[in-house]
Amino acid sequence: MAAAQPGLPAGAAMVRRLARGCWSAFWDYETPKVIVVRNRRLGFVHRMVQLLILLYFVWYVFIVQKSYQDSETGPESSIITKVKGITMSEHKVWDVEEYVKPPEGGSVVSIITRIEVTPSQTLGTCPESMRVHSSTCHLDDDCVAGQLDMQGNGIRTGRCVPYYHGDSKTCEVSAWCPVEDGTSENHFLGKMAPNFTILIKNSIHYPKFKFSKGNIASQKSDYLKHCTFDQDSDPYCPIFRLGFIVEQAGENFTELAHKGGVIGVIINWNCDLDLSESECNPKYSFRRLDPKYDPASSGYNFRFAKYYKINGTTTTRTLIKAYGIRIDVIVHGQAGKFSLIPTIINLATALTSIGVGSFLCDWILLTFMNKNKLYSHKKFDKVVDTLDQHMGQRPPVPEPSQQDSTSTDPKGLAQL
Repeated sequence: MAAAQPGLPAGAAMVRRLARGCWSAFWDYETPKVIVVRNRRLGFVHRMVQLLILLYFVWYVFIVQKSYQDSETGPESSIITKVKGITMSEHKVWDVEEYVKPPEGGSVVSIITRIEVTPSQTLGTCPESMRVHSSTCHLDDDCVAGQLDMQGNGIRTGRCVPYYHGDSKTCEVSAWCPVEDGTSENHFLGKMAPNFTILIKNSIHYPKFKFSKGNIASQKSDYLKHCTFDQDSDPYCPIFRLGFIVEQAGENFTELAHKGGVIGVIINWNCDLDLSESECNPKYSFRRLDPKYDPASSGYNFRFAKYYKINGTTTTRTLIKAYGIRIDVIVHGQAGKFSLIPTIINLATALTSIGVGSFLCDWILLTFMNKNKLYSHKKFDKVVDTLDQHMGQRPPVPEPSQQDSTSTDPKGLAQL
């Protein structure tokens, strides 16, 4: 009689079972088994889930999102602007050359509507502005000679001098005098500004589809001289009244002209290139871009100076603090055209997603139904191939339910 083989340690047996399981999982093949369950509620849930998935892909993915198309966003774009009009302040007529900055006309243009003028400034010494921090003083000892305040207007001389008006005193500075707070004059240019016209010429190009178009359709040279923009009757005449732009942005023109602000003109080119070129049209929208209700950052202003020469040397200048309406032209867009690759990918995704209904109903069937154990026995069978038996693998002993299923349903189909 052969000696009994000593038993394996518990750890080694566990490792052996784990290795056998991994080896079995690597070589086993699984194929679905069809079971017809005659349950109206489960069948209704199954078909409703499939219907919802189908509607989602047909309506949203293919019709709304047009996922059968290859797309391109962010078109190449060029913008040219031109402002026309005249206005008046109290004692002067202003033309385009004076109230439009910068004059060359790009995607950003500023239209001056109010100015604070400090005329006849010369290099010298004068009282610092009271708006500058720690500029007020009582004695010369309160002012440090040579001190430079980056928020101020010049270098302090060390003297405490009377202010331009009132009984206050401020430190004297070496700067362009008088400083801005001393003798500023206000001029309002916004009286006729709502009637200014702005021409916005825009051309876009989608390089992937080699498609180009502009927002001016007519080929007649005098077309732009006799039209203004209207979304319904004249959408390809991009000449806008300044008052119209501000109104469409929901702002009060007089308030905006006094404090200044930034208005965005958004041009959207959404083009379905499966249709004719005439269906690709620009859509305009307008909104204020600067934070209106934030006192620290609302409004828009900038400074510039005009210099005057006498006998060939610069002796005086006029400092201008300008408030205005800045127009930012922003171009967005997306173009799409039918392509076979995204169509196949999305169709495959749709067909695969329909299987979610079967997965959901299987989970309900095997988890919440009254006969879930019986359904589980009917659904999962294990068959060992004869080749594996010859290789030394012992076939598992089928359970009674499996034996019955095999004998009564040789094709693998069971109806409950």
